[in-house]
Amino acid sequence: MLIAIEETVEYLKRKTENFKPEVGIILGTGLGGLVNEIEVEFQLMYSNIPNFPISTLEFHSGKLIFGTLNGKKIVAMQGRLHYYEGYSMEQITFPVRVLKGLGITTLMVSNAAGSLNPEFKKGDLMIISDHINLQPENPLRGLISSDLGPRFPDMSEPYKRSIIAKALEIAKDVDVKCHKGVYVAVSGPNLETKAEYKYLRLIGADAVGMSTVPEVIVANHAGLPVFAISVLTDEGFPEDLQPFNLDEILETAAQAEPKMTEILTRLIAQL
Repeated sequence: MLIAIEETVEYLKRKTENFKPEVGIILGTGLGGLVNEIEVEFQLMYSNIPNFPISTLEFHSGKLIFGTLNGKKIVAMQGRLHYYEGYSMEQITFPVRVLKGLGITTLMVSNAAGSLNPEFKKGDLMIISDHINLQPENPLRGLISSDLGPRFPDMSEPYKRSIIAKALEIAKDVDVKCHKGVYVAVSGPNLETKAEYKYLRLIGADAVGMSTVPEVIVANHAGLPVFAISVLTDEGFPEDLQPFNLDEILETAAQAEPKMTEILTRLIAQL
């Protein structure tokens, strides 16, 4: 893995004239519009980057974008990778290792998720304060060089509390409804049954999704502070469960995205 990371990092440095990003951003389903706020200097398709997995979803662009956002140099993944696409956890989290190798000091992650908390409605935002991992593999399983991080990384603060506090202040200042809660990661790609939604709520989750946790585990392993935010695109309330509709989910994400973008752009300026 070390050889692959080094090869990819060196390639990206050559292609971006040694661009040195401070912040890495992973943009989730339907949330790629933040790129419109970036003063883009370089962009590369995943398919052209050595060792980089390629997003198989038609609504994920699959671009790595380098530029400036609110005065900070950033690198953004426009389109992420998921376990249900058939990738290994090592492949899914490889980009986080590369972003760390490029020099980022903070990782920001966004996703689309389903609400489990009756007080959190479709179209709201939820800052992730903690997570529950129900995915069948761990990205740190197996032999991993100590150069990448410790064998048993601490997870007492997987999401940086000081950044969360700043984000909540920003949301209040711009009058955006933004909750704080626990995200549970499942493998997907099927949506949950009524019984599963009930179970996930009972174990303490406020929202459910199929991403984010592997990247956050690896970021913590690599010593990167993390901030993560969900756009709640549907509601997993067992007593009134509606059939899944991808078009509606993407539309909800698109409508909520400007609120998320405003919080992220203001937050980046304060890092």
